[in-house]
Amino acid sequence: MTTTLPIPIAFELPDGWRAAPPDGAGAPGAAFVALHPRPDAGFTANITVDGGFRPDPATLAEIADESVENLRGSGASVEIAERREVGSKDAPGLTQTLAVSAVAGGTLRDLVQSQVYLSLLDIDDPGKRAVIRLVLTVTASQHGSVVEDFREFVRTVRPDTGTAQ
Repeated sequence: MTTTLPIPIAFELPDGWRAAPPDGAGAPGAAFVALHPRPDAGFTANITVDGGFRPDPATLAEIADESVENLRGSGASVEIAERREVGSKDAPGLTQTLAVSAVAGGTLRDLVQSQVYLSLLDIDDPGKRAVIRLVLTVTASQHGSVVEDFREFVRTVRPDTGTAQ
């Protein structure tokens, strides 16, 4: 079942990417899915967006660790290739790149996940924290040619205030 984000966001898809229903794309917990126009060896690179309120004191690194453990719990082999904090004190973020070996479409695949975590505080109630996760999943062989599209996508993500940008 498709989920909704705790706060509305706006973004622009890179050229050629197309939105797909999360349930139909095999990402039922996502709020949004976009698919790359050219599959690689039967696997279609995808961007997913999900998130939720996090009233607990978990750091973004701890939340990222939860994602790693969830992937491992699905039977995937996962290694953290890179992780770094980004943003500022008022708008913290974290990026991590994961090397994943998992069965997808009935085939064992070497995948790369680039994950970005954005923490957004309610201006009126800083105790209300939303964490948005943006994820690119792509074959290892296609990663180099697709990762810049993901970076371009991430640069466009912003809270949707309902006013045109």
